[in-house]
Amino acid sequence: MRSKRGFGGKGIMARRRWEAAAAAAFLVLAAATAGAAERLKPYVLAEQAPGDLGAKVGAVRQALQGAGFAIAGEVDPYDGAHVFVVTSDALLKAAAVSPTRGFGAAQRVAVTKVGDQLQVSFTNPAWMAGVYDMGSDLADVAAALRGALGSKEDFGSKEGLTVKQLRSYHYMAFMPYFADQVTLAEYASHEEALAKVAAGLAAAKGVKQVARIDVPGAEETLFCVAIAAGDGADATVMKTTDTGALRHTAHLPYELLVSGKKAIMLHGKFRIAQSFPDLTMGTFMRISGAPAGIEKALREAVK
Repeated sequence: MRSKRGFGGKGIMARRRWEAAAAAAFLVLAAATAGAAERLKPYVLAEQAPGDLGAKVGAVRQALQGAGFAIAGEVDPYDGAHVFVVTSDALLKAAAVSPTRGFGAAQRVAVTKVGDQLQVSFTNPAWMAGVYDMGSDLADVAAALRGALGSKEDFGSKEGLTVKQLRSYHYMAFMPYFADQVTLAEYASHEEALAKVAAGLAAAKGVKQVARIDVPGAEETLFCVAIAAGDGADATVMKTTDTGALRHTAHLPYELLVSGKKAIMLHGKFRIAQSFPDLTMGTFMRISGAPAGIEKALREAVK
């Protein structure tokens, strides 16, 4: 008996190929949709356990270096807290793609004493990739950090934000975006800008250079700074904002970027909000002087 047209041997094979192709296309679309809808949080808790702060700092330092990260600087912003500023070839490569991506040339890793526990945490590379418009998801950086330090849970936002939301992130209407950067000073050349900023930070009172990261192949150098005085002082801001069970210590230190002939910073309201996206307006108002205080401290340091 003759098979119906289209359902003979060749027809069956063609149909199966079509079904396989359709299934594959569906899986790709589903994966892409899921990835686009994935909600990210700004920090990763690597570990939480009792221990000695100094010993844990040493162990984290060794783990970072063993995973290929370069430690650009370290700081104790206040008692019971230690922060590493780290970079890597992958971060530098991503930062070199276009101007101002130098803000993403570093990740921050913190060890914080909370009661009798030590929390090891770090900035989530996927979050920073989105909010700093890095043009890459920094998945390799994330895998290296999670592999070296651990990955207990992501935190810092109850609901989290999608990559699409991060790329246009601002705290609320009329608040600044990533692109609303503040020019602190402008110089005759990139070389002069670097020299002036480095000298200014070295001589500044109340502001301390924690790290310097030069982005290869680009006129971009990231300076990370600690602020010890004024309304924008690290301890002042964190005492008010960082009161949850899991600490956002890796919010610090702040960035100052020499890009071409300019010294620029992220707007203080944006920079704080992207680290504390669930911050209530009431708490934000309690540090209302901080954004201007941070800008004032950095502007005076580089003038």
